[in-house]
Amino acid sequence: MQESLKRDPHAGDLYIFRGRRGDLVKILWHDGLGMSLYAKRLDRGKFIWPSASDGAVSISAA
Repeated sequence: MQESLKRDPHAGDLYIFRGRRGDLVKILWHDGLGMSLYAKRLDRGKFIWPSASDGAVSISAA
């Protein structure tokens, strides 16, 4: 995150990555104590993914 996205991984942000086939998503999150990795694979279908022009997409709770 620090080198490729120019972001601080310890800021509490969620970093979400999708697999090439679209059926796998991985979430990285630093909660102040350590880094957590969550993964979810879909049995069928694909995750809908926004297009990112600069490599990152920021989303809000809204």
